[in-house]
Amino acid sequence: MDALVLQALNGLDKGGAYALIALGLTLIFGTLGVVNFAHGALFMLGAFCAVTMQKLLTLSKQIEDTSVTFFKAFKEVPYLEIWFGDTGRALIDYSVPLAVLLTVPVMLLIGLIMERGLIQFFYKRSHAEQILVTFGLAIVVQEIVRSVFGANPIPTPAPDVVSGSADVGAWLGLGSGLIYPYWRLLYLCFSLAIIAGVFAFLRFTTFGMVVRAGMQDRETVGLLGIDVQRRFTIVFGIAAVVAGLAGMMYTPILPPDYHMGMDFLVLSFVVVVVGGMGSLEGAVLAGFLLGILQSFASMNEVKSIIPGIDQIIVYLVAVVVLQVRPRGLLGRRGVMEG
Repeated sequence: MDALVLQALNGLDKGGAYALIALGLTLIFGTLGVVNFAHGALFMLGAFCAVTMQKLLTLSKQIEDTSVTFFKAFKEVPYLEIWFGDTGRALIDYSVPLAVLLTVPVMLLIGLIMERGLIQFFYKRSHAEQILVTFGLAIVVQEIVRSVFGANPIPTPAPDVVSGSADVGAWLGLGSGLIYPYWRLLYLCFSLAIIAGVFAFLRFTTFGMVVRAGMQDRETVGLLGIDVQRRFTIVFGIAAVVAGLAGMMYTPILPPDYHMGMDFLVLSFVVVVVGGMGSLEGAVLAGFLLGILQSFASMNEVKSIIPGIDQIIVYLVAVVVLQVRPRGLLGRRGVMEG
């Protein structure tokens, strides 16, 4: 029983990342009709915002190490620690949460520049051309990150206060043998909060209502004198922020490297197709569903029966779903049907 609960938590955790990336992808496709293969790069850039914040907070200088008495020695001490003492050390420890202050404006700016500088010229092009140009952009961004930060993963630890594990078994009344990392639980809660925030924004604000109306009938909304394109550009920026925050918070779970965006991108596109192109609810549902299935498929008991099933389970589910329902689980009629 403990193993099943643990795998379910792992699946929800991973599904939260899939759902956030797929949510951004669906926002872009639903509003602009663009298949954005650079979205995984936005996830990766968010992760490196956390890395950048950590590096900024740990900028240091050499000072004499008075604990060494036999000879003169020096040690690297962060400026924050020199200036603020214990407060400075606490700020360094909380580099990942503090990275929100960097991630939100940076990713919003990147999203707006990407849409205005490149994507807008491919609105009326074929999906194949959109995929080629955005995939090329993703490779360029990836190589820039590799040249700046190197090719090796960069550990970015969670704050000490949430670096341990929670006794989930005691919480659920299953005994004290089931423990799970605090940060993974925090990431799951964070994912749910961001998803809820996006849906609330689209459903309960005037801006969101116009966007949803534009997703259904762009021409009619435009005839009402509303600048739909401007709102869709802002939505592109919001989608970039969502992907960036997902990557930023994932850094303590998976140390960032330059190709992590590609690793998540392919699976996230499968999530979008399974959920239904253009369906925000479908993207979230499929993200958590496929995350849980992938987690259970990685159990040794399952792999002993079907070796390698954890590597292909997502694609098998996609094949089955699309055979039965070509537009995906919650897709709009005609979007994925030929």
